[in-house]
Amino acid sequence: MSIQHVLIVDDEPDIRELLEITLGRMKLSTSAAGTVAEARALLDTQPFDLCLTDMRLPDGNGIELVEHIQKHHPQLPVAMITAYGSMDAAIAALKAGAFDFVSKPVDLKMLRDLVNSALVLARPRSPEPGGTPDTALPGEAPPMQRLRETVRKLSRSQAPVCILGESGSGKERVAREIHRLGPRAERPFVPVNCGAVPTELMESEFFGHVKGAFTGASTDKEGLFQAAQGGTLFLDEVAELPLHMQVKLLRSIQERAVRPVGGNREIPVDVRILSATHRDLAALVTEGQFRQDLFYRLNVIELRVPALRDRLEDLPMLAKDILARIADSWQTGAFHLATDALERLRSYPFPGNIRELENILERAATLCEGDTVHADDLQLPETTDKGGQALDDLLEERERQAILRALEETQGNRTAAARLLGISFRQMRYRLKKLGIE
Repeated sequence: MSIQHVLIVDDEPDIRELLEITLGRMKLSTSAAGTVAEARALLDTQPFDLCLTDMRLPDGNGIELVEHIQKHHPQLPVAMITAYGSMDAAIAALKAGAFDFVSKPVDLKMLRDLVNSALVLARPRSPEPGGTPDTALPGEAPPMQRLRETVRKLSRSQAPVCILGESGSGKERVAREIHRLGPRAERPFVPVNCGAVPTELMESEFFGHVKGAFTGASTDKEGLFQAAQGGTLFLDEVAELPLHMQVKLLRSIQERAVRPVGGNREIPVDVRILSATHRDLAALVTEGQFRQDLFYRLNVIELRVPALRDRLEDLPMLAKDILARIADSWQTGAFHLATDALERLRSYPFPGNIRELENILERAATLCEGDTVHADDLQLPETTDKGGQALDDLLEERERQAILRALEETQGNRTAAARLLGISFRQMRYRLKKLGIE
């Protein structure tokens, strides 16, 4: 493998020398420039694998150089060197397309981690077995094509991304794909549902704790930030974070360090932050329910995931793929979607998006006769009045009691119970799962 080449742009000779020595010890070759003009001249005459540039330069600023590189050398990752505590400058650099940033005084370990991550982008990626599929984000509707292209671009950056979209639209899939395509792909992807962590345990879950920090803390425990070291931490439903945790999270993101509960020192962490929510974060900021400074830190780049109703041309392909997965999971023959079922799906608004489509088709595959799903098998909900939900609850309870009686009469034999109820074993299995009967 040829030696990789890094362009260093800084008007301070001491900083340039420090960077050149550090990168030289990493077996990298370097070229240095003291101005934007010198850097552009070098970029025009030789190839580079990474550019490190200071924010303030005698004839301009680093943002201008980032924009120039984005336009003329889009495959070249560029990292910004910012003044200590200058988070606004760092965010501006990320928005302009910088790969990442490092603050002065330069922490050499953090610098080496940044350089190693950036240089992964310059190395050829081994193709996926059987090609590079788009199965994680399938669909040929224009919104999906745009989404995949944006995901590919964002995977080359370390900028925090806030993924917005309705419940069930596939926000975690998008986050996983950004991680998979990026330089951190070989490191952990750690998802956490911020709304599912009890408030009293939240600080320990995120930052870890030391032995004896509180009653029951019998051993040291690493937090989610440490578990994601070198990789990606995905904060799902980030709008559910209580305000006191928003403060602590903001500090950890800005300082790139965490302090375990009961600990007396901070632990440096290197993670990329991706977040997601189905709520309007900007409105929550206005209402005082979400901190503005954390909003700007997480929402450096905003990415919207289309709702299923906005990409209905993908419905036949999505339904076919889901039914194939169901058949594979159940180890049965392939299921087929009848024309009347497809037309019924096309007229449905899908408030629960892809997740709801998966549930609808799993239910239909259970209830259908043979291997063909018809419109009646979908059992799509109609618009109901205020008593509709109460009626559904009543019918579900009666169904539960009937199944429990049948199981009691057959001494728990599910096959015999299904025969007694006049349904297939497959239908019985589905109803047991739906009603939570073990």
